[in-house]
Amino acid sequence: MIRHPNAILGNDKLLVSMGEKGNLLGFFYPRRDWAQHIGESKACIYINGGLLWTDSPEWTSKQEYVDDTNVITTHRSHFSGIEVSIHDFMHQDMPVLVRKYEITSKEHISGKFYYYSNFQAGETHRRNSAFCDPDIGLLVQYMQNFYIGLASAPGFEEWQVGKIQENGWVASARSDMEDGQLQQNVEEIGDLDNSIGWELNLLPGESTTITLLIGIASERQLIYDLLADVLEQSPADIMHGYEDRSVQWLSKKRALDLSVLEDDPLFKKEVHSLYVRSLLSLNLLNDPYEGSFVASPEFDPAFEMCGGYGFCWNRDTVEAVLALLNAGYPEFAAKFFGWCKRTQLPNGSWFQRYWLDGKEAPSWGNFDDSTQIDETGSTLYAIDHYYQKLEVAERPEFLKTMWETVRGGAEYLMGRTAQGLHDPCRCLWESEIGIFSYTNAAIYAGLRGAAHLAKDNGEPRFAEKWFDRAELVRRETIEKLWLKEGYFSRGIIDNNIHRTVDSSMIGTFVPFALLSLNDPDEKAMILSMIEHTESALRVPVNGYFGIKRYENDNYIDGNPWVVTTLWLSRALLTLAVSLGNKDDEYDLLVNKALEYIKWTIRCTTSTGLLSEQVDKNTGRAAWARPLGWSCALFIENALLLNELKEA
Repeated sequence: MIRHPNAILGNDKLLVSMGEKGNLLGFFYPRRDWAQHIGESKACIYINGGLLWTDSPEWTSKQEYVDDTNVITTHRSHFSGIEVSIHDFMHQDMPVLVRKYEITSKEHISGKFYYYSNFQAGETHRRNSAFCDPDIGLLVQYMQNFYIGLASAPGFEEWQVGKIQENGWVASARSDMEDGQLQQNVEEIGDLDNSIGWELNLLPGESTTITLLIGIASERQLIYDLLADVLEQSPADIMHGYEDRSVQWLSKKRALDLSVLEDDPLFKKEVHSLYVRSLLSLNLLNDPYEGSFVASPEFDPAFEMCGGYGFCWNRDTVEAVLALLNAGYPEFAAKFFGWCKRTQLPNGSWFQRYWLDGKEAPSWGNFDDSTQIDETGSTLYAIDHYYQKLEVAERPEFLKTMWETVRGGAEYLMGRTAQGLHDPCRCLWESEIGIFSYTNAAIYAGLRGAAHLAKDNGEPRFAEKWFDRAELVRRETIEKLWLKEGYFSRGIIDNNIHRTVDSSMIGTFVPFALLSLNDPDEKAMILSMIEHTESALRVPVNGYFGIKRYENDNYIDGNPWVVTTLWLSRALLTLAVSLGNKDDEYDLLVNKALEYIKWTIRCTTSTGLLSEQVDKNTGRAAWARPLGWSCALFIENALLLNELKEA
């Protein structure tokens, strides 16, 4: 089942994704990519002989983050006068989600408050077991070394451990709630669900608070100890601790002046807010133990409409760690490159995508012609970029650690570019096999970076060889893939030059610098390429324009992408920064970039998460959210805006 989150929160041990109505969608432990332990988890109220689910359409909803934190507030209002406010926050150290429900009614109500869950311990419904320990006030569902526990304050008064099957010998918890009286079955095995309940009696204007804890541990006694420990702590103290964690982490960020936006204070505030939210999102997508990143929390685990997103791609993660590096967080890049060293294949390349622990993930890149060579190129480019940012005294040790990784990757690229242009492979969009402008640009940047590292490592033979090959790739790309119409071909597919305008050609300028602003002819090529991207790929949405990936794109209805739009605005701002002085060209470049950034801000979720796409019909965030690559590009755009302050 495909379920798109509107918000995420987490700590080092647990990642949770949530719908805009406060329903839980994902509960990832012990890693951000596996296992996902929730099918459904949400609240309802039993009143007037029926169930009022808090995620039903008859409620209005407002969901947002508490400023500059990962604390989520969801406010639900029902036309009957019932209001439910949920504060969701994580224990800062333990794998426990705290859900604080505040229920208020304008009229007198008498009924029950139920919390229903359909857990899938170990990412499966099979062979699960569950029990309720009423003396302790704990309900647990488990399978192998995954124990999911529910506890509350005040303690729950009713419970049901049920079987989901219609012909089960025990009533399912969902159906058992319908008469307002749970059967209180204490244990069961199989395909299970559960519910816990409290009496709910409110006078007009009166409110009550129920705090729910959902924790997870690897052993039976550990889940007992974990939730008993957290129950002894004040929810307010837990929330403040979680807020303080965000504040402390953000205190290290590169500050933004954004004086270029001084005349538009609201827009300036929006840019700063989304900069902070993008930093927080990337931090949540990172595995703090491995150093890898999920592209996005998984929302299509059965690959119903795509290949899934809950994996680590080198390409996406390079964008994330370089953005974090530029924003003041170099530790992410350092740890990721250690992960790259561990995961590099024997031939020197990297696989299409990985599980966060470095194991090869489900892939359609198992053969030479279906691999993605750009991922190896971009990884070497990023290693060199990080190296150049290090203090001079730190460089020798880093280079010593990474040299064999760099050498292996560069030699792999040499073997795939014997004729200059790369051998056939899959494109970055994972849709075609051929020879691509973007991939050649990534290879060029990777070999240039490797040559620089070889020179500093006292390896002149490698340095010269890799530099010469990079220049050959560059010359061949311009000679054979630049079209007389004034832009790079998407590539050579089935031995034919494809004239499809593809936004990824921007990669020949940023980040890979195959084209240089120092050469007037190449600068003209960059401007022409941008003009063709805009004229062919702009889609009107939300009063501005977003950019599609390429002409006739039919993936998810051919929506404009946040990635491609911010990629274009980054190119425009990079051009503006290079000018140094304000003139008509400068103003045009900056104003265009600002329009694309404004479009991006209008297209976030209500909580400020950046998605992969934007629905071209509704204008709402679409598909993967938050997408790490989108977050990284917004950070880079914000930092470029900051550089304009004295231009």
